[in-house]
Amino acid sequence: MGGRARVGRWTHVGETGAATVAPIMIEEFFLRALIAGAGVAAVAGPLGCFVVWRRMAYFGATLAHGALLGVALGLLMGIDPMFGIAASSILIALIVAGLQRQRTIGSDTLLGILAHAGLAIGLVTLAFMHGVRIDLMGYLFGDVLAVTWADILWIYLGGSAILATLALIWRPLLAITLNEDLARAEGVAVAPIQLAFMLILAIVIAIAMKVVGVLLIVSLLIIPAAAARPFARTPEQMAALAAVLGALSVVGGLFASLAWNTPAGPSIVVGATILFTASFTLGGALGKRTA
Repeated sequence: MGGRARVGRWTHVGETGAATVAPIMIEEFFLRALIAGAGVAAVAGPLGCFVVWRRMAYFGATLAHGALLGVALGLLMGIDPMFGIAASSILIALIVAGLQRQRTIGSDTLLGILAHAGLAIGLVTLAFMHGVRIDLMGYLFGDVLAVTWADILWIYLGGSAILATLALIWRPLLAITLNEDLARAEGVAVAPIQLAFMLILAIVIAIAMKVVGVLLIVSLLIIPAAAARPFARTPEQMAALAAVLGALSVVGGLFASLAWNTPAGPSIVVGATILFTASFTLGGALGKRTA
């Protein structure tokens, strides 16, 4: 483990002092990183489609920024920071849901206040914790190379519960996304469905933090979904394709990190961005050809 730098760099210092790739040392790290990243991508893809359709990227960013407050709460309470992140994200989701109908402050202003307040309070709280060693860069940008099998178990159990919940609310949530007033007229319980979606999105933020960090989590939600959009004919196709593209981003980003000694989390996001650029360019070319 001594050959792995913080923020997920695949390096090993040899006898000559040069940084070289050490396949034996990193084989298990690589496997665990791939498994964890693929699990997060499988969950983030379908959820990210609704984030894109409902234009909730800023809401996702608010939850992600507030996750650092959850890290501080978890450390203060002596529990796994992941549970603290889940608690703080759910709390922010409940606050947003409760204040949605007020007209005094615009929703984008409210989200901005919550996002930056949560991030700032989290950072200040962590600064006061002198007796605790904190890998702040790991929390901010992820450290997928440091995932344990326990983390992977948490990702897959939590992800399975999230996907099962999403499957249950898929049709009513899709109806609300298409036309909220019509869905309400047809008897859809709009408020509970919206709240359920916010809560499962909050939990995704918690389980994805280890892979790309609190500052890059939203990118794993929206970029694969946006990349899948030009090639999907149905919402279900877009959700499945987003999960596949997210997994490809993880694999490509991790291999790039291995080859060029770059931070793993940001490399995954760069991989997703490259896929989106290719998708956008190819989708536009195909659209012009068929027009």
